[in-house]
Amino acid sequence: MRTCFYFFIISFCFISLNTLHAQTTHSFTEGLVVGPCHQYGREAIYTDQLTYQLIQKTFVKPTEGAVLLTNEKGQELKWQKITADTAKRFRHAALSNGYVYLTYQSPKETVALLNVAGHAGLYFNGIPRGGDANRYEYMYSPVKIKKGLNELIVRVGMGGRFQGISARLVFPEKPISLSLPDITLPHVVLGENSEPTWGGIVLFNATEKPLTGLKIRALVQGKEIITDLPTITSLNSRKVGFKIDASAVTQRGDVTCEVSVLQNGKVVDTKTLTLQAVNNKEHYSQTFVSGIDGSVQYYGVAPQKGEKTDTSALFLSVHGAGVEAIGQARAYKPKEWGTLVAPTNRRPRGFNWEDWGRLDALEVLAIAEKKFQPHPQKIYLTGHSMGGHGTWYLGATFPGKWAGIAPCAGYPTLMGYGSADGKIPENSTNPVEQLLLRASNPSNVMALAQNYKASGVYILHGDADRTVSVEYARTMRNTLGAFHNDFSYYEYPNGSHWYGDHSVDWAPLFDYFKWHRSKKAEDADVLDFTTANPAISSHYHWIGVEQQIRPLQYSRIQAKRMLNEKALAITTDNVQTLTVHPSAFLANQSFKLKIDNQEITGTFQFNNQPLYFSKKDKWEATEKPSIQQKGAHRNGTFKTAFNHRMVFVYGTTGTKEENEWAYNKARYDAETWYYRGNGAVDVISDKEFSLAAYADRGVVVFGNATTNSAWNLVLGQCPIQVQKGSMKVGNETLSGDDLGGYFIYPRP
Repeated sequence: MRTCFYFFIISFCFISLNTLHAQTTHSFTEGLVVGPCHQYGREAIYTDQLTYQLIQKTFVKPTEGAVLLTNEKGQELKWQKITADTAKRFRHAALSNGYVYLTYQSPKETVALLNVAGHAGLYFNGIPRGGDANRYEYMYSPVKIKKGLNELIVRVGMGGRFQGISARLVFPEKPISLSLPDITLPHVVLGENSEPTWGGIVLFNATEKPLTGLKIRALVQGKEIITDLPTITSLNSRKVGFKIDASAVTQRGDVTCEVSVLQNGKVVDTKTLTLQAVNNKEHYSQTFVSGIDGSVQYYGVAPQKGEKTDTSALFLSVHGAGVEAIGQARAYKPKEWGTLVAPTNRRPRGFNWEDWGRLDALEVLAIAEKKFQPHPQKIYLTGHSMGGHGTWYLGATFPGKWAGIAPCAGYPTLMGYGSADGKIPENSTNPVEQLLLRASNPSNVMALAQNYKASGVYILHGDADRTVSVEYARTMRNTLGAFHNDFSYYEYPNGSHWYGDHSVDWAPLFDYFKWHRSKKAEDADVLDFTTANPAISSHYHWIGVEQQIRPLQYSRIQAKRMLNEKALAITTDNVQTLTVHPSAFLANQSFKLKIDNQEITGTFQFNNQPLYFSKKDKWEATEKPSIQQKGAHRNGTFKTAFNHRMVFVYGTTGTKEENEWAYNKARYDAETWYYRGNGAVDVISDKEFSLAAYADRGVVVFGNATTNSAWNLVLGQCPIQVQKGSMKVGNETLSGDDLGGYFIYPRP
């Protein structure tokens, strides 16, 4: 089944850092600052006058005292002088939601690696590049330095006044080089290291041409393995995967791995890495290639202390903000009765365990189930802080998957708690914004709370937590208390947000897990299931929502099975098409069905296939919905295009300016995806794209039918058609040179 999307974009307009530090650098120490002058975050629409000026080409070089804008209070926001401190970091009150303007005078044209930390995004000579809002300090962007004046405009987020920003140019010694600060490596697990595994390392292309045909050679104790690399586009970087053969390692401890980049068979750069070899009863990291984008990810493991049996359990533990997955795993002592695995959320901050964080958790769960073979009724979910939210979210989203869940120091919703991007808006008086805000409904676990009846719930929270208030736990205790008959609640006396490893590795919590098993689908007589998006969560045991009447509003199915009467009674809300799975009754056993008090004519039986029922004027049996329609297989929402090893296709058939925009936007999005999700994307030109070469992959098209030749291949039959100067949506045609849009459409 194909579940890929196209969409197009038209924009208005253990590692040392010494390798990079040893090269020639220029640190920015003086500039201008203005703010607060923008507000990004979880909003449907935002305003940024400086960016608007850049797009309209009306931005002029600022001077101290010059006015950028007059805010809503009638106050003039003026550029002020700013000087870096002794740590070469800029700090100023105006940095909160502000901008910093920096310049560099170059005696010649050259290429450098731009390293800025603490910012949300930037423009270098008017070209957008990715941000480093979390100050990881490993974000390096290859940029072209002009002879003469070069302008750097840095956008800083709400917390900028506290952490400050730093900026420097690093002039590389080599045009092709490896970077070590953001490396992803597995442990070498003795006794389990006979097969090659994967690592991930950043590769810089500091040239103005794409690099093709590169290879990486990894050498570990005489074992060499070579990996072909994808194209690295001009003035770009990419985190690339490479194979590691550590089968010769037999002793615990540090292991040297020499990694070399080969171009036309010649070594152009080499770095030495250190792997760690551990015994199979120690905590360790394991890598894998993600189906989301083909990048290398990892998960942490706290292995089972005792011998594995067919009754062994599996614990999925989701970490808090800023925590590495291996650190999460190490917070737990190995358990006698099960293995604990900790996914990454794609980054220590990642996606709050929603969106791609959710997909990462599910990928790791599937890998762990295959690798560790737990008892299918003994799979448990827990997590701390942001991971406590992840536990509430994943627990409500996938009822029936967990024998028990245990949120620790968690908040239930982003609406109630927020994040670095602010809170999700709950409502709006604008009809268009109301429609957009529906997309956040799957995040609202309060509306999904009835799904918690599927498993036991253990709530743990310190009563003195000043980071995530204990009131969140008390709210959920009261919510569950209204209907749930199997939950436990404990407030740790004088417990802060983190009061030691027992903040998560709490014996009563695991005792609670030990006496809980999930119910088999065939043993469930009464089911109650709510979802806001069937493409995220569509079924609970033997019932499922295939299609909604009102997309992204809440859909609910309540079902009761009466075995003695061989009958099913189902009630629905906002359900267009539902499914009943074979586990409801024995194969070839006939049963009667009532939906919303309507007797469905005839009797039904399963032949190892689910049955589908759809509501038009009335409920009736139907066929499985077409994959061309919205449904559980594919239900829309913009973010779903960024999946299935998506590829970014930039246009080359427009003007020079249009082509440069398309490439710059594709590169910017790839950089942002790398930073936010430890990701990697194939960035290619429209000339390189073909349906066959990129079959069954998400395709992201930058441009329109005039500027991108891939348009007609992927969007030729789409009811939305865009050409230079016009946009046709159905039967309506709009004209102008300031039109833009984002949409998704099933690939042919």
